[in-house]
Amino acid sequence: MPDPAPCQPVERIPGDPACGLLLLCDHASNAVPGDLGTLGLDPPHFARHIAYDIGAAAVTRSLARRLGAPALLTTFSRLVIDPNRGRDDPTLVMRLSDGTIVPGNARIDAAGVAARVRRFYDPYDQAIEAALAEASAAGRPPALVAIHSFTPAWRGVPRPWEVGILWDPRDGRVAAPLIAGLRADPAGFTVGDNEPYLGGLSGDTLDRHATARGLPNALVEIRQDLIADEAGAEAWAARFAGLLAPLMVP
Repeated sequence: MPDPAPCQPVERIPGDPACGLLLLCDHASNAVPGDLGTLGLDPPHFARHIAYDIGAAAVTRSLARRLGAPALLTTFSRLVIDPNRGRDDPTLVMRLSDGTIVPGNARIDAAGVAARVRRFYDPYDQAIEAALAEASAAGRPPALVAIHSFTPAWRGVPRPWEVGILWDPRDGRVAAPLIAGLRADPAGFTVGDNEPYLGGLSGDTLDRHATARGLPNALVEIRQDLIADEAGAEAWAARFAGLLAPLMVP
């Protein structure tokens, strides 16, 4: 079983608010608060991607340290509520995830969803808003970069990408240099351009906080087996630190 979720639903990593970058990790943790128990799931499910983005938190923390940038990470499982969904998204609280029924969510009513929004979703949103206000007060509205990870295969089909950049086609200010830099890497990566998922989704974290303000942004997806251990997470954090540092220059 994962450790119970701490009282605060957001982990804040301090950084220079005027650095020009805010890092986010929407699916950082597999923790569930004690009053929700295990959501009716056996412990092994919490080691799976349905509970959190494996390796994403380690990459985010390392990136924040390397770049001196502020970062915000959730401290609760995406099975509790998914902060990277719009408030009216039917998958905001997942009843079925990758073929697994989540008993603790299966019969949740509107009041139950609203309670989780107030307890988990809203504080994360508010923390992002506060970080953006701090950056604006420091004279430098930031680019937002969200760190995620994806499974090596989906429904038995291997995925060809090591890394993907998701972005809204209306704004490639962050995505274009990231994609170009990754494709130029001597390692010869297969880089997903809005793969393995589409970017620019209405109501998601970056849409709510960056696109709505005209702030540059991108969502990074790294294959989970590449960042599941410390060495892999550090290697990918170092790679992205090199790509993001030039974007932080005024």
